Amino acid sequence: MPQLGETVTEGTITKWYKAVGDHVARDEPLFEVSTDKVDSEVPSPAEGVLTAILVEEGDTVDVGVPIAVIGDAAAPPEAEASEGVAVAEPVVAAAPPPPAAPPTAPAPPVPAPTPPEPALVGAATPPPASSSNGTGEGIVLSPVVRRLLHEHDIDPGTVKGTGLGGRITRSDVESVIAGAGSGTAADPSAAPSRVPSIADRRTTTVPAETTPSAPPVAAAPSAAAPAASDVPRPTARDEVVPFTNIRRRTAEHMVRSKATSAHTLMVKEIDYERVEQVRRAHGGRFKADEGFSLTYLPFAALATVEALAEFPHLNASVGDDSLIVHHDINLGIAVDLDNEGLIVPVVHNAEELNLRGMARRIRDVAERARNKRLSLDDISDGTFSITNAGPFGTLITGAIINQPQVAILSTDGVARKPVVVELPDGTESIAIHSVGLSAMTFDHRAVDGAYVARFLARLSEILNERDWAGEL
Repeated sequence: MPQLGETVTEGTITKWYKAVGDHVARDEPLFEVSTDKVDSEVPSPAEGVLTAILVEEGDTVDVGVPIAVIGDAAAPPEAEASEGVAVAEPVVAAAPPPPAAPPTAPAPPVPAPTPPEPALVGAATPPPASSSNGTGEGIVLSPVVRRLLHEHDIDPGTVKGTGLGGRITRSDVESVIAGAGSGTAADPSAAPSRVPSIADRRTTTVPAETTPSAPPVAAAPSAAAPAASDVPRPTARDEVVPFTNIRRRTAEHMVRSKATSAHTLMVKEIDYERVEQVRRAHGGRFKADEGFSLTYLPFAALATVEALAEFPHLNASVGDDSLIVHHDINLGIAVDLDNEGLIVPVVHNAEELNLRGMARRIRDVAERARNKRLSLDDISDGTFSITNAGPFGTLITGAIINQPQVAILSTDGVARKPVVVELPDGTESIAIHSVGLSAMTFDHRAVDGAYVARFLARLSEILNERDWAGEL
């Protein structure tokens, strides 16, 4: 398991791109891993034949744990696979043989022939990978599966494995815990137990300069959990869908944010007519040049960056009895991963971009997020975030702040509506304009409502008054 960031201690295998026996080229995508920081495709560190897969999809292991064996393409795959599994599993102690009569003179040891050593994908020191207790001895178990079995006192021999070769996966154990698996039945008088998440099993250290008063990660989900009597037991018509790693991490992050910041919502109606005129006049040529459409988002993002330069306390983090104001504007853009989760890649130094550059950068990070090509740097050091539900025609979105930031802007749906406009002679008239709402969720510990109201007013002015055609 590779180290995907300084603070990353474990990862979950979400997909294998190769099967045992397949040839693998060096730097060819081998598997997909999900950590508490980013989801990434990991390339093969060597060329050869994949002779063994030691960690199944859905299993979580520590950084450095061997997860696969890549052997010499010329060596027999069966021999290498056997050797790879033997490396990953502990040696089970056998009964000692009866003592033999001591020889008169010790014979020099004769070394056995050494087969070609396969490449371990992971680290050199493997952990125990099979059960060593009285029940289920010899069953291959990943560390996270073993931990769940131990925490819930489940006999591994009673759990039906659905992984490769009948291996027990995390989903199998979670199904048993929820009372919907084919293994040990749950107590019918009790509600399903909550499966401890990664964050529940260890304390996350939050830097003092960001959120010093934040409670431990595990405290928030526990406080929000319903009483056992309120949780309905699954029936035959129900489907138990275990949380994916990214769903679990998103949930923990959102609950922690609500427990940390004093969330307050403020909404401003924005007239996008000036923007709409530029999109209509130049959108076709822009798409021909760039290969994608000119949406409202880069206009709103660029206007946000300019407004933040005038209201810098929104581009900040709460520190130890202080506000840390960031002078670089690293703009986070929330990206939906096809209904499978949410991630916020960062457009670094957004203040250096023009409209066309902003559109390109947003497109780039969004595509790489959906294709799981983001690096740790791509999701680090964000100072302010935008979530864009507008393409779905939303009215108002009260987004949750992306910690440790102090504010997040939602750009909602834009529609043609009648508005009152002032004519050149000072009289008023009714016109049809493109109008939408922008909703700002901010941390009331950091700023007050008047500050945010002025920011939103300035954002509206920029979108209405900027020479956007000249920007293109």
